[in-house]
Amino acid sequence: MNKDIAGDVWGGLAAMLVALPSAIAFGVTVYSALGGTQAAQGAMAGILGAMALGLVAASLGGAPRLISAPCAPAVAILSAFAIERVAHGSDAASIVLMLTLVGLMAGGIQVMFGVLRLGHLIRYMPYPVVSGYLSGVGLIIIGSQIPKLLGTTGELKVWAALATPEQWNASSMVIGAVTAGVMIVAPHLIKVVPAAILGLSAGVLTYLGLGLADMVPLVTRENAMLVGPLISGEGDGFITAMSARWQAASLMRPDALAPLLFPALTLAGLLSIDTLKTCVVLDAMTRSRHDSNRELIAQGCGNLCACALGGMPGAGTMGATLVNLSSGAVSRRSGMIEGIAALAAFALLGALIAWVPVAALAAILIVIGVRMIDRDSLHFLRSRATLLDFLVIAAVVTAALTVSLIAASAIGVLLAILLFIREQVSNRVVRRRLLGSETFSKRVRTNDEMASLVAHGDQVVVCELQGSLFFGTTQQLYSALESDLKTRRFIILNMRRVQTVDVTAAHMLEQVREMLAERDGRLILADIPAKSPSGLDIYAYLVEAGLLVPQAKGHRVKVFGEVDTALEWTEDLIINEAALTPFVECPLDLHEIELFSSRKQETLAALEASMEKRTVNVGGKIFSRGDGGDELFLIRRGAVRILLPVSETQSHHLGTFGRGSFFGEMSFLDGAARSADAVAFSETELFVLSRKVYDRFAQEHGKTALALMEGIASTLASRLRYTTAELRALES
Repeated sequence: MNKDIAGDVWGGLAAMLVALPSAIAFGVTVYSALGGTQAAQGAMAGILGAMALGLVAASLGGAPRLISAPCAPAVAILSAFAIERVAHGSDAASIVLMLTLVGLMAGGIQVMFGVLRLGHLIRYMPYPVVSGYLSGVGLIIIGSQIPKLLGTTGELKVWAALATPEQWNASSMVIGAVTAGVMIVAPHLIKVVPAAILGLSAGVLTYLGLGLADMVPLVTRENAMLVGPLISGEGDGFITAMSARWQAASLMRPDALAPLLFPALTLAGLLSIDTLKTCVVLDAMTRSRHDSNRELIAQGCGNLCACALGGMPGAGTMGATLVNLSSGAVSRRSGMIEGIAALAAFALLGALIAWVPVAALAAILIVIGVRMIDRDSLHFLRSRATLLDFLVIAAVVTAALTVSLIAASAIGVLLAILLFIREQVSNRVVRRRLLGSETFSKRVRTNDEMASLVAHGDQVVVCELQGSLFFGTTQQLYSALESDLKTRRFIILNMRRVQTVDVTAAHMLEQVREMLAERDGRLILADIPAKSPSGLDIYAYLVEAGLLVPQAKGHRVKVFGEVDTALEWTEDLIINEAALTPFVECPLDLHEIELFSSRKQETLAALEASMEKRTVNVGGKIFSRGDGGDELFLIRRGAVRILLPVSETQSHHLGTFGRGSFFGEMSFLDGAARSADAVAFSETELFVLSRKVYDRFAQEHGKTALALMEGIASTLASRLRYTTAELRALES
């Protein structure tokens, strides 16, 4: 237990050292857009956000070891909102109030996401959208920080700042370059101290060195190059500011909140995606599973508390979380310790934060922004198969830079949906197609019956379907069936791999049904899934769509639970039409069974006299797996199913033997125990020939006995031959 606590303490402290410089930089970025001395208030907002999120989100969250703090998506949304409000002429105090309300509303929306159990849905953002979104945020951050790194004045945009080199401040550029250089090089040299801390320290020392050389002023007040004194340094200034903010909020009319809803919804969505993305990575590294809905509620509560205190909203952050994990953290205590450490830093280091150069914070954010850009996605350009995925990423980045992040997400999701539809349409909806002369049911037939099926089985076609049957694949399915509609009587659709069906596909199948009915044929559906992956009851849906009409007379769609049963039904029709099997079965005499069709009557009479005649009712078990016995069973009338038990309640259907067939030959030949169950599928009459009786008969009628063995071998060889041909057809 002590070891676990120590790991949490070190993990929380290390995470604070990573999260705090970024949180300060994020806050300064948002509030500096308001001008004046707001940068210091932004630094304090970043610290308060890290503190509140660390304490609240970690204590309530569903992902232990996750570190929550102000993050890049919050900066991108809130800084854009602040700049827009400034352009509309709003004063700084009202903009700060609106920023607070946007954060509070976003936190409330996140709590609602969790209560409505939307966490699992938010996680399924397509990768190209996430990649483009992260790259867009990174570019936005870089663009917003370049003017600060260059030290320009007048809140110039990035292109305007780059186009006016006369406004560049050499001291700011040196401070930023040193900060960025140390942050990039430090991880290769020093592993103990986070690179952001070293980079920030280098920036402060560089500023002080330039100050000693009289190149920059060594004062914190009214110095645009520094963050400046925090509000907390003025006694009760923080409490006074918060009281004034909440008093102003209480005077706002409800209709004034409406313009804030869209930015709040955007912020809630992006913070939720950022958090859950980090949770998925954390799960993969720790082999655990987070509770996404609980985590959303915790993040929402954390953002509510952070914004209520005047802090920055945030999310689960990747960098601080990985540092926390690698430092030995084992529980959510580490996140709470990170929040406490941020509060301690706020209390103890407030005076030092005033000396942090704005250019140093800009350099840190530029490095973070560069690392957010998904450069690995460039390899999508190498293959035509992934070119469209790259175009989705490019479209999302372009929309993020020219319109907004929420528009970028919407465009990305729309393009991903279109790509999904394209992928579904391009997939083959017919997985396999076989004629009834190439594939057969598990009903074991006589040689004459099999010859008839080979000759006339092309009246049947079995199509195994796969994927989604919807408006995008309907034409493809119809094209695959079109030639069969002109030549086949029976079309069997194996629905086992079908994931979903829509009304367009159901209507097309209705047309197929009517076209077959005109030719005295049938559309047959088999193996309809009880539930699709989406939870849709496909059978009930097809009934509602009008394709299946239960208990309807005439040429309607026939439905079977298994493809094998459907095949057996069509085979019986083909065989009966060929007059090979009477419609009304009567018990066969021994000479009518195929094995003895050419034997002398006197010899067969002697054999029949020594054989047992047995009648088995429907469902009666003839033998069970593991039973001893050496009998060969010949079916005079009825049908027998051979089943292989796989559990106490389930069995696998191996085959069905009908009138004139035989079964049980394995134990008859080798004397071993039965390998499966034999159950009467209908009322069945049997000839039963034991091996002992056969051996006695063979002593007197050797030629007939030998012919019986040859007949068994020939029949088994014939069955194997048909099975081999079927396997070849399945492989083609």
